[in-house]
Amino acid sequence: MNSPWYNISNIAEFDTPALVVFPERVQRNINTAIAMAGGPHRLRPHIKTHKSPEATRMLIDAGITKFKCATIAEAEILGMGQAKDVLLAYQPVGPKLSRFVALIKRYPATIFSCLIDNAISANEQSTVFVVNSLTVPVYIDLNVGMGRTGIEPDQAALELYQYCASLQGIKIIGLHAYDGHIRNIDLNARAAECDAAFLPVKAMKHAIINAGLNMPVIIAGGSHTFPIHCKRKEVECSPGTFIYWDKGNSDYCPEQDFDIAAIVMTRVVSLPAAGRICTDLGHKSVAAENVLTNRVYFMNAPELKAISQSEEHLVLDAGNNHSFKEGDILYGVPIHICPTVALYESVLVAINGKITSEWKNLARDRKINV
Repeated sequence: MNSPWYNISNIAEFDTPALVVFPERVQRNINTAIAMAGGPHRLRPHIKTHKSPEATRMLIDAGITKFKCATIAEAEILGMGQAKDVLLAYQPVGPKLSRFVALIKRYPATIFSCLIDNAISANEQSTVFVVNSLTVPVYIDLNVGMGRTGIEPDQAALELYQYCASLQGIKIIGLHAYDGHIRNIDLNARAAECDAAFLPVKAMKHAIINAGLNMPVIIAGGSHTFPIHCKRKEVECSPGTFIYWDKGNSDYCPEQDFDIAAIVMTRVVSLPAAGRICTDLGHKSVAAENVLTNRVYFMNAPELKAISQSEEHLVLDAGNNHSFKEGDILYGVPIHICPTVALYESVLVAINGKITSEWKNLARDRKINV
């Protein structure tokens, strides 16, 4: 009988908790995303999930040239990898703007861009870029329902776009519309919500053209709306979680054919009471922003139910007749992989069921060089 794909033959050599990545499955996920989009030119993947130079290299080697990120450190690993086109999907202000300028100067082979959602920030960016003899591409950040950042896609947004076109130091080139609030498990309902949110973006695109400005580049969506936006030929799609995938996205987006490519390994460290086991998978080892019962799913023990979790421990109900003992290994799929990756300095890399190396999650740090 074949061993499950996630079993690690040399697990006895490695301490837990640990995060393990499977490059063969990562490669398949990259290929699937490219096929869904209709080619690598349609993709601008967000690297917040993997935060790794090695995973970035796999994306570049697959022909992807455009990327999206949320921190200066994430932008820097893309610059280090000589990615051609990088959007910092953030509006840099104050010291972050100074760091962004330093980043642009340090990695001249990469074209960096950023976001704007108000005139004050536009003026600050313009002034700083001019002082540093730079002309930086920028996108207007649109609020299409997320309610986090951005300006609503209406007349005020058009006026901001036109105002940015008049400023020195910045080159207005497009629109950014993230719709992470759209999470309906039913694809048809999700598509209807996505289409409704995108309608004013389309209207703004036509208004920009009618105002005599160049056709704007549109960057839209994330993981949940990827299969909808990838059908819009005028849109660059920016999913991120697809590269490693997770249980949450598997449940919310069953129509997307991605493989789980990263898991957490944990050991049973104690049997504290009848029917209970304790593992070393604490808050510091798996994303804990969801409710206790919705943080990790154990593939080799799906019956386990979380009872409590602290910084270094996860207590589970295993039933009175369980056969677990200290030292047993559990293989878990995080519900949310992105913040889970940020908890680990590096990931172990498993090929053909054996851990062979590790990748640094270099961009989990707030600062690398810049």
